[in-house]
Amino acid sequence: MRLEGKVCVITGAAGGIGAATARLFAGEGATVVGVDLHDGSPGELSLAVDVTQEPEVEAMYARVRDQFGRIDVLFNNAGISPDDDVSVLDTTYEAWQRVQDVNLKSVFLCCKHGIPHLLANAGPNRGSVVNTASFVAVMGAATSQISYTASKGGVLALSRELGVEFARQGVRVNALCPGPVDTPLLRELFAKDPEKAARRLVHVPMGRFATAEEIAAGVVFLAADESSFVTASTFLVDGGLSAAYVTPE
Repeated sequence: MRLEGKVCVITGAAGGIGAATARLFAGEGATVVGVDLHDGSPGELSLAVDVTQEPEVEAMYARVRDQFGRIDVLFNNAGISPDDDVSVLDTTYEAWQRVQDVNLKSVFLCCKHGIPHLLANAGPNRGSVVNTASFVAVMGAATSQISYTASKGGVLALSRELGVEFARQGVRVNALCPGPVDTPLLRELFAKDPEKAARRLVHVPMGRFATAEEIAAGVVFLAADESSFVTASTFLVDGGLSAAYVTPE
């Protein structure tokens, strides 16, 4: 029950890492607010919110505060990785901006309007913010998704800055950097193009991709008070991918 008594707001909660985290948070005693574009996210309260729109984000946190009296954890996890985000030579400006809005602008808005609610809490550990970046924020790839990569680099830098800024005010901010995760989209890639999928897998020392639950376990740690001395970190949960030069045979 590491999150007992904590009110946790999860964006991008309808599936994947967000849904797995909602389940783990609930199992650790948290009050979970699941946020996505449509209703039906797991949690005691499910909200349909477009997190790229500032008035909706501001109203979202106000509603949570009114209903539960406090907010303790922000897991800013909403993100997209569309097919038309490719090489810088081929990605349109519209595709670039769409990814930036969802992946980076939404994190900015959620921090801007969410952190004040954490600062309103009493005690030395006022709250935790976990922003979903990616291993691509610290590595380059020839299989480019230029806007996705740039957006996640932005999330990483933003998180580091906020972690330093609010460290003495009792609010921790960390960037979660998952490696490749076994999702329906990834399984579709394997089925459609095994050679392209294998090209990615060979770089992971563990020889497999993560499960959503393994990534969610990292979020639980960052959200809980046991990580009270962890802030402004690049928290890699990537199976050793970013540390590898030659992987095991």
